Amino acid sequence: MPDPRSPYFPDIRLLNHFPGQYLHIVRDLLAEGGHEIVFMTEPNRNNLAGVRKVTYARPPATHAAVHPSAREFDVAMRRAEAGYAGANQIKALGFVPDVIIGHHGWGELLNLCDVFPGVPILGYFEFYYRLDGTDVNFDPEFPMSDDRYGAVRAKNGVNHLAIALEQHGQTPTHWQWRTYPEWARERISIIREGVDLDVCKPDPMARRRNLGVGNLKVGPKQKLITYVARNLEPYRGFHTFMRALPAVLAARRDVVVSIVGGDEVSYGAAPASGTWRSQLMAEVGDRIDPDRVHFLGRVAYDDHVKLLQRSDAHVYFSYPFVASWSLREALATGAPVIGSDTATVTEFVHHEATGLVTPTLDHDRLAETTLRMLEDRKLSARLGAGARDYAADNLDLKAYLRAFRAEIERITGQSLTPPASAPVRKAAKPKAPAPRSAAKRGALAGTAV
Repeated sequence: MPDPRSPYFPDIRLLNHFPGQYLHIVRDLLAEGGHEIVFMTEPNRNNLAGVRKVTYARPPATHAAVHPSAREFDVAMRRAEAGYAGANQIKALGFVPDVIIGHHGWGELLNLCDVFPGVPILGYFEFYYRLDGTDVNFDPEFPMSDDRYGAVRAKNGVNHLAIALEQHGQTPTHWQWRTYPEWARERISIIREGVDLDVCKPDPMARRRNLGVGNLKVGPKQKLITYVARNLEPYRGFHTFMRALPAVLAARRDVVVSIVGGDEVSYGAAPASGTWRSQLMAEVGDRIDPDRVHFLGRVAYDDHVKLLQRSDAHVYFSYPFVASWSLREALATGAPVIGSDTATVTEFVHHEATGLVTPTLDHDRLAETTLRMLEDRKLSARLGAGARDYAADNLDLKAYLRAFRAEIERITGQSLTPPASAPVRKAAKPKAPAPRSAAKRGALAGTAV
């Protein structure tokens, strides 16, 4: 229960794979002091001093008799059951939170209102699965037959239960917010996620010195093209990127390419055999110089930032799906970004202002756009500066933390900080209009685009 001696907000519980996307807010609250944070999660090796981590057993694999379209839901219900049991154990020890925060994608939050009735829940609503306007059949190269449409709709089972809790939600972009039905948006706030602008920042000297990461070496007289994804797969435009490379490499002998990402599958289906990298290399590998194109796998974060700071053209493509952190980081470092023409990307990359936009599935246009970026130094410098300015105005981690804290205060009616140290909030100057639902609620500082 709240400590009457402290003006802080002491009891907070978060869920999901620790610490997940909550690392920054947890660190912020720990640095401030006076908060009691309990994090319930699947077992993992991560720990943060000052956070009590409570684990629950990972649910077993779903039974083969469960209908394929219901297997995700079955696992989510098992997680909900495990979360319920874990929460009861926490409650038995005398801990009652003031707010519960977690990701609604996995199911753990669904039954906590029965353990802690009246405690507000702030859930992360990441994506609402649709048959139109998102990833399904976006790419004609990988069509989905209509007999699988029911499975897509079934993926919203947890979404619907979470909305039916009539609690509170947040999502990081306007596009993700718009994937949800209009009847659900009223309960979902937009809190734009930010990056550390003191870490992800331009390095004016980066192109004047040699850079080495793994087997990649690039000197001041060379041009560096960068590509980053969690895994190399069509959802992130890897096939378009690879098919564009032969023309770019042939046109410019000074080009070196850095490709960061694993060979697993994060989104969509796996290839019929091998990996997407092996599939694309079988298609275009005979036209790619291995001494100039470097597959770096997964790299240390410091090296990731150095590559972005040095980049002469950073390619970020995506199907209409959730945007990656690497896009935000690229903009913050002032990398000249080439983005796909999907709303996922164009919410961040504004053509001729914060980058160049080109068709997602057209590798010839990507090659042309990349060469334009490499050849026009004034253009790339202007776009890099525009990207950094956009990040400073819209993607500041400090602003994100203020907005997240403000949302906690709004839904709980309690202050997170003593009045003497509360941040001074100035009126936001959004570059795009706030969504209608946020305007109805009265958007909080830091939530505007």
